[in-house]
Formats: sequence, structure tokens, C-alpha cells
Amino acid sequence: MISSFLYVFLWLLAGIAVIVLLTTRFKVHPFFALIIAGFVVGIGVGMPVSEVLTHVKNGFGNILKSLGLVIVLGITLGVILEHTGSTRVMAGFIRKLVNEKRAALAMNLTGFSVGTLIFCDSGFIVLDGLNNSLARKTKVPIATMAVSLAAGLYAIHCMIPPHPGAAAAAEIIGVDFGQLIMAGIIVAIPTSLVGFWWATYAGKKNPVVLADEEEQESDLPGHSVIRAFLPIIVPILLIAIRSFIALDAPDQNWVISVLVTIGDPVIALAIGVLLAFNTKRGWQKNTVSHLMQDAVQKSGGILVIIGAGAAFGAVLVAINIGEYVNQAIPLEGLGILFPFLLAFILKTAQGSSTVAVITSASIVQPLLPNLGITTEMGYLLCVLSMGAGSIMISHANDSYFWVISKFSGVGMKEMLRVYSVATILMWLTSFIMVYLLSLILL
Repeated sequence: MISSFLYVFLWLLAGIAVIVLLTTRFKVHPFFALIIAGFVVGIGVGMPVSEVLTHVKNGFGNILKSLGLVIVLGITLGVILEHTGSTRVMAGFIRKLVNEKRAALAMNLTGFSVGTLIFCDSGFIVLDGLNNSLARKTKVPIATMAVSLAAGLYAIHCMIPPHPGAAAAAEIIGVDFGQLIMAGIIVAIPTSLVGFWWATYAGKKNPVVLADEEEQESDLPGHSVIRAFLPIIVPILLIAIRSFIALDAPDQNWVISVLVTIGDPVIALAIGVLLAFNTKRGWQKNTVSHLMQDAVQKSGGILVIIGAGAAFGAVLVAINIGEYVNQAIPLEGLGILFPFLLAFILKTAQGSSTVAVITSASIVQPLLPNLGITTEMGYLLCVLSMGAGSIMISHANDSYFWVISKFSGVGMKEMLRVYSVATILMWLTSFIMVYLLSLILL
């Protein structure tokens, strides 16, 4: 039997500590850490093991039922775009558009564009060769170029679906994907540019440039810029149109019905996958099979983390955690500040933005009424605030930190000075943007 609100609150803290310790100190996969934490909290407060198991299974299954196809299709689309070279076509177009005098800005915008559907670490690896080539030609410090690209990819990765953190949080809190994409882009644009600004400023302090070496220019695929961008633009537009229709709620007719159907994230992303396949001719069966297997394998790891996060959240809902936390910490008036700070703490402690957002959403969802977040726009801002919080601080416990360092050749000391500080400034900028949106939307 639960003895007091403080007792329950302490078990919640113990559950969070279990997640952080298992994932950082003992290198346990987040899936197992989240499931174990759910059992620790549930059993700790006096819930029978069989009841905890029921809530874990229901939480795990319910979110995958609604989100599983979105994640798989989103990752499949990203894998195909990488394979066909569409990402490099987009990068080449943006580079010409901005011109080489603004090479760092070009890579920042490229990262932002490519990052809408491709994970930040994969995007950086794919674009690293082009980034290094441009750094050599323009003599821009490699730290500036690498962090500018990384910031563009990272800002959008933390803020919008179908990236797993934002997608899972939207499902847990109950936010429309289209609205989140539109608002997330508004927040992510200045956030990305602040990262570029700091990379440009800080990179001058240690202007290490890459040595010249012979390069071949004939690596870019032959398909057009339009065909490269369509698989990204079309799904986003379809989802956004569906959201506008839902907001206006016009009389139903066959046109509206069609738009609502194809604007469903699953259908929209499936259309994006078909458009991505169309960027290349003469597909081999073995190639297609390999790409599909790669996408499914990548999806599996993400899906189990999302499911485990929802399972943890289901246990918290079952023990009515909101009431106990509200007694231990007065939540009234904190609003979106609480989820923002919670995501920041979890991100800094264990390194993964995805795990930070999913865990935060699972904890925050039962607390929404106590935080005074009770409207559709409030839910939207709550998810955005968690995405913003998960930006800081990217340091040595973040795998993306090491991807940037390894592929760009920027040392750890320089990474901490340029990239990690950039994530602090991006963190502040993103929350300011979310706060400004709250003044308009609430």
C-alpha cells in the first residue's frame, strides 16, 4: 500500500536514476533500462507484479500500434534518399544557391533540409565528404564547417516528426503531426542559425583548415534537384494540408476526404517512399531487398525504445503519479518550463535526445493538468519544449558528438568549445522561440 506522496515521488526519482545509471555507467540498451525502471517504480510503490506487467504490455503495444508504421516508413525514406544520392544533390543545389563565400551557411541549410527525414548522425556521415571538400576549397576552418552542418541536422532532428523523439512525444501527449511539423520548423530555423553563428565565431579562434588533396567532382548523381527534394517536400505538405483541414473542419466532400486520407502520416510517407524510388532508374532486386532490410533493422532499435518509453509512462499513469509529484513539487505555474527542464536534465545525464524526450513525455503526460496544460495548443507547446530541452548539452556521452568528431577530424577539446557550446546557445534559442509561440497560441 502506498504510504505517502513523498514515498511515491522518491520511487519516481529512483526510476529515473535507474534509466540514467543503466544507460551511462553500465551501457545497458535504453529498451531494457526503461522496462526495468517501469517495474522498479511499479513494484516499489506497492503494485502487484502481474498488474505492472499488464500496464507495461499495454503501454508498449498501444504506441507501436499507432506509431510503428510512421517510424518504419520514415526511416525507409531516409535510407533510400541516402542510397540514391538525393541528399548530395540537395547539398549541391543549396551550395550553388548560397555561393561558396558562405560555405558554412550552405552546409547549415543543407543539414536543416536533409535532416527533415534523415537522422542527424546518418545525415552527417552522408554529407561529410561534401563538407570536407567545400572546407578545402574555401579555406574555412573545419570546426566551423563541421559544427554548422551538425547544428542544422541537430536542430530539426530534435523538433519534428518523423524523428522518433518528437514522433513518440506527439503520440504520448496527443499532438497532431502536421501542427508539430509546422511549429517545429518555426522553432528550428533560428535555432539552427544560432548554431551556425557560433560555429563561425568560435571557429576563428582556432582556424585549422584541411590540407588540399585531389578530388573528383563527378560523384553527384544525375537526377534533378526537383526529384531529389520531392520525397521530402510532398509528405510534409500533405501532412500539413491535412492539419489545416482539421483546424478549419469544413464540410466533408470527396476532395476533402481524399486530402485527409493521403495526408495521414502513414500514407504521406508511403508516397514519399515511392517518390524516392523514382529518383533512380534500373533498380536491382538485390539492392531493393538490401535497402528494405537495412531500414527494418534501423527501425527495430528505435521502435523498441519508443515502446519501452510508453510502457514506463503507462506504469506512471497507473499509479496516478501526477497527484504525488504535484504534492512533492508545486507544479502550478511552471507550464512548459517543467518539461523543458526535465528533458534537459535527462539529455545531459544520459546523452540521447531521443531517450530524453520519450522519457520526459512519459513522465509529463500524467502531470499535464497539474502544469496547467489542458488545451490542444498547450500540448503542442509541451512537446516543442521537450524537444528544445533535449538539445542541451551534447557532450562526450552523446554518440552524435563522436560522429562529428570522428568524421570531421575535430578533436575533443575543440568539439567541447565549439559544438557543445553551440548546443547551449541552441537550447536557449529554441526555448525562447517556444515561449514566444506560447504568447501567440495560448
